[in-house]
Amino acid sequence: MRLIQLALAALLISHSAYGAEQRRPNILFIISDDQSPMDFDFYNPKASLQTPVIDKLAAEGMVLDGAYHMGAFVGGVCTPSRHMIMSGRTLWHLPIGPGAKDHCPPNLEQSTMAAVFNRAGYATMRTCKQGNSYEGANKQFTVRHDSSKRGDTDETGSAWHAEQVLNYLNDREATKDTKPFLIYYGFSHPHDTRDGKPELLAKYGAENHTDRNTLPPLNAKLPLLPPNYLPAHPFPHGHPGLRDEVAVSGVWEKRDPQTIRNEIGRYDACSENIDIQIGRVLERLEAMGELDNTYIFYTADHGIAIGRHGLQGKQNLYEHTWRVPFVIKGPGIKPGSRAPGNIYLLDTLATICDLAGIPAPDSNEGLSFKPVLEGKKDAVRDVMYGSYCGGTKPGMRSVKKGDWKLIEYDVMDGAVREKQLFNLAENPNEFLTQHHDTSVIALTGVTPEPNQVNLAADPKYADKLAEMEALLLAEMRRLDDPYRLWSQPSDGLTPPTEAAPRQKKAKEKKGKKKPEPTAAN
Repeated sequence: MRLIQLALAALLISHSAYGAEQRRPNILFIISDDQSPMDFDFYNPKASLQTPVIDKLAAEGMVLDGAYHMGAFVGGVCTPSRHMIMSGRTLWHLPIGPGAKDHCPPNLEQSTMAAVFNRAGYATMRTCKQGNSYEGANKQFTVRHDSSKRGDTDETGSAWHAEQVLNYLNDREATKDTKPFLIYYGFSHPHDTRDGKPELLAKYGAENHTDRNTLPPLNAKLPLLPPNYLPAHPFPHGHPGLRDEVAVSGVWEKRDPQTIRNEIGRYDACSENIDIQIGRVLERLEAMGELDNTYIFYTADHGIAIGRHGLQGKQNLYEHTWRVPFVIKGPGIKPGSRAPGNIYLLDTLATICDLAGIPAPDSNEGLSFKPVLEGKKDAVRDVMYGSYCGGTKPGMRSVKKGDWKLIEYDVMDGAVREKQLFNLAENPNEFLTQHHDTSVIALTGVTPEPNQVNLAADPKYADKLAEMEALLLAEMRRLDDPYRLWSQPSDGLTPPTEAAPRQKKAKEKKGKKKPEPTAAN
């Protein structure tokens, strides 16, 4: 009898341990490449893009209105952004940054996302684009299938990434793997080249345009111009010859409405295909009985302009590019909820650790926004900082607090020094004086209000400008920004001496599609 009792107790303990293992939440982290929040209906009801699967995630989970990436010191903004996601480190404390020797611990890859979850007993899997990422961290995933897939077929496009995840889930089921999982489900689109599938291109009236000597057809189905479209940015953005501004196949240096509308149509076609592929994976998780125990994150590594403010790429600090979409669905998250959040992408590591009951690594600098997801807080910080200095130095900086935002430019070796002050509650599109021009209004159909302008030069806002400039300097000091702008004290700093990263020159032969440069993958 005593032996029977011991055997029953052991069985109960084993069953309890198995149940505890099963109760540990899964993490499905989905990330696209170059996607603005302004392109989703749950951020912009006038958006042309249709994403029923992601919309459903938003309706059943939480949408964050204040999610940002911290910036970049190279033209390939993806690279520092993905380092921050993987490591939880701030911009100037990355292993690839100019201050790495003083501000980054050694062997950081052992404290990145997959390494942390591996040690905690999770099964880890990754699929994403190849390159412009954090290779040391990517290698930590137990299962890894990376390749850049930006073609217009299932084999060469986003469906390939879905197949890697589906194959992994099928293998888990076949081997009866009961470990909780961390899946990093990344896409190569809608980053250019935006070769959409034919049926989705037709839906949005676009074509995969490859002839720089002609304009794409003007199809009535094409998406409209964004409200803050401009035919040119009002002053140099500070990165001459930037690949994203002059060499994107289908756009090149062109900013005419026909070209921009076609490129938005291509972008929408690629983005809707991502939505379809996410749906396939969610259906499989539901069939496996795993969906209800899975936290699902949807975001992007940064935003993108595509005609907004006369820009094309991601090397700017306007809201359409500095912000990222961020949707989370999972256990304990109230359906249909919304919060500012005021998060950076680098907060991801701390948050998924918190949700999984895993201590964040000591090297982590991000903040867990689990209290926001639980409805206990609206935001995890009050002030947001942004930087871009991948071109001429010291570059551009931004700071945001409440409704107020400041962008300052110190570029082209001091030849361009500009300030932009916006009240985002009154001017969410960051309209400039140029948006009030009748020729621009005729193209967009949008007439800005008189107060929807850059307020930096308005004497009425001199105190607010001074307040925001002081706030920017404080953030630059706090985050070990190694540069100072022309209007700031030098603080005795000696700026880094490395030259601006060189962009690969776009070389095209007439009649042939340009090979995709790797510098801005």
